[in-house]
Amino acid sequence: MEPGLRTPGWPAADGARASHYNSRMTTPTFPRHDPAEAEFWNLRFEAAFTPWDQGGVPQSLRDWALQYVGHGAPRVLIPGCGSAHEAQFLAGLGWQVLAIDFSPSAVARARKVLGPLAAAVQEADFFVMNETPFDLVYERAFLCALPRRLWPQWAARIAALIKPGGRLMGFFFTDAGEKGPPFGLHEGELDALMGTHFTLEEKRQPIDSIPVFAGKESWQVWRRKPGNPQ
Repeated sequence: MEPGLRTPGWPAADGARASHYNSRMTTPTFPRHDPAEAEFWNLRFEAAFTPWDQGGVPQSLRDWALQYVGHGAPRVLIPGCGSAHEAQFLAGLGWQVLAIDFSPSAVARARKVLGPLAAAVQEADFFVMNETPFDLVYERAFLCALPRRLWPQWAARIAALIKPGGRLMGFFFTDAGEKGPPFGLHEGELDALMGTHFTLEEKRQPIDSIPVFAGKESWQVWRRKPGNPQ
C-alpha cells in the first residue's frame, strides 16, 4: 500500500452543520489514489467523509426548477451524483432523472437516500455512458472533483449529452489554487471550456453555500447552442 494521504482541499466542517459533512469531525487519512479513480471516492463514502455534500437541495436549484413546473417532464442527468438529494427533489417534480456515479459506494448511498426512487441511480462512467442527449444536466461538485487534465473531455461530453436548446445548470467552484479536490476554476477558464457550444444565461451567488465552497462558487445556467459538437 502506498503511504497514507491526508485529503487535500476538503476541510473538515465545523459548527452545528458539521454532521452533514464529516461525521468523524476530523480529516481522515486515506491511501493514495487518483481522484479519477472510483476507489478514491469509495474510501470517502465508506468513511462518511463527504464535506462536499450539502445534505439537501440547494436553494438556487430549488428556485430555478420551480419556475418550470408544469412545462413538461424534461430528461435530467446528474453526473457524479453522490448522495443524490437533488435527484429526489427533481424526480418529485415529475422530471425524468438519471443520477450516475462511478463509485459503487456513492451509488449505494444514493439509493439508500432515494428509497423508492432508487432505480433513478445507476453506476456508470460519465465519459463512456451510452445515452441519448438530455434536456438538462445538473452540475454539483462533479467538475471540481475531476483532475484538470480531464476538463477538456468533460466539456466535450457535456456538449454531446445536452440537446441543442438544452441547459447545463448548477454550481461552479472558482479558486486560484492548484491543489484539489476540489479543483477550482481560474478566471476565464469556464468560458473557454463552454464558449464554443454554450451561451451563459444566468450567473449569481448562492445564498446557502456549505463551508468548503463558501465565497468561491456561483450558480450558473448555460444554454446549448444549435449544432452538433465536432
